[in-house]
Amino acid sequence: MVEEKFKPAKRVAGQRQDVWSIINEAAAASPKQPIVNMGQGFFGYNPPQFILDAAKSALDRVECNQYSPTKGRPRLKKAIADAYSPYFGRELNPETEVTITTGANEGMLSAFMGFIEPGDEVIVFEPFFDQYLSNIEMPGGIIKYVPMSPPKDGAERTSSAANWSIDWDVLEKSFNEKTKMIVINTPHNPVGKVFSKEELQRIGDLCLKHDVLILSDEVYDRLYYVPFTRMATLSPELAKITITVGSAGKNFYATGWRVGYLIGPPELIKYVAAAHTRICFSSVSPLQEAAAIGFEQADKEGFWDSAVKEMQGKIDRFCQVFDELGVAYSIPEGGYFVLANFSKVKLPDDYPFPGHVANRPRDFKLAWFMIQELGVAAIPPTEFYTDANTHLAEDWMRFAVCKNDNILDDAKERLRGLKKYMVT
Repeated sequence: MVEEKFKPAKRVAGQRQDVWSIINEAAAASPKQPIVNMGQGFFGYNPPQFILDAAKSALDRVECNQYSPTKGRPRLKKAIADAYSPYFGRELNPETEVTITTGANEGMLSAFMGFIEPGDEVIVFEPFFDQYLSNIEMPGGIIKYVPMSPPKDGAERTSSAANWSIDWDVLEKSFNEKTKMIVINTPHNPVGKVFSKEELQRIGDLCLKHDVLILSDEVYDRLYYVPFTRMATLSPELAKITITVGSAGKNFYATGWRVGYLIGPPELIKYVAAAHTRICFSSVSPLQEAAAIGFEQADKEGFWDSAVKEMQGKIDRFCQVFDELGVAYSIPEGGYFVLANFSKVKLPDDYPFPGHVANRPRDFKLAWFMIQELGVAAIPPTEFYTDANTHLAEDWMRFAVCKNDNILDDAKERLRGLKKYMVT
């Protein structure tokens, strides 16, 4: 009886070991130390000095060390409204159309908690950011998956991430009377795809037809290398059903700050803000103030343009090793992840993989092997697919290039060790 009483909730019980703990375990066990971590997407360098100075000065102010209003500090909401109004083509109201959250992830949880009832269906594209799933399931949502497929010649030829394609037939059939929301991620993690205006319009038309809300995860919205369209800007009708997700942490190289924000029409934002109030009440005050100053000064500092130029340089610098090895990859259109196809790498038949890796798809074995033999950590993207569709991605690996150049160069040198395992 006691054991039954202390039984964990189904939402957390019985989950298989997640990719992050598997990679960390492999790294700890590897003889190749220190590990070059190209896996998790945190920055290997600090935010720019004007952002750091803003955070330090905020700590000296009494009001910045106390509770912020639950919807966010007025200065930050205004700074975000001012920064995004030019993209939306009108003046955003910081009091009714912007709310601050504890990271973009908590913002998305708040959106799901604000609108999803048990039995409501939410459409999610594969590969997906893994936190979407638990966030949708917490309020009782049911996930409908729509796969994106790599280009048919992705194993042989390097091409743009734009060539990862949506199964439009599956998408259209996923809409029904129970569909409440769809989640879009552009620029996309892990693919690096920036959804085209035509793709977004086609998705938007389906949402308008079926009265479905859109959660547009645009946390990489300052790192794009091709034209970037924001879903909410396509038409007034789509603006009314779209909640846009943003991340000051991603924008300013400060993922540990956990400052996110949501932009949308008042009739949606008020319910998201209400859910956020119940989840964590308010977000970190001094870092909100620092983020506000970041948005206020970014253009004057030339930060946005330099961030794009710097990240594109890192992508080019790192991908040189794949060109050398003859490894095909997807050229990112946005963000800081590169997907490389390792189908030409032959793993030794008798390699001693631990049981919890041996029974996972090939990319998990590749990840473990590279950590043990080369000392390079990358993420297996089948973690972001349902079991039925892991075959689409099991030859691919995800690398985060948001690292210092010396780390990128070290990773490249180690990856050259793959030559002896490659077949032509």
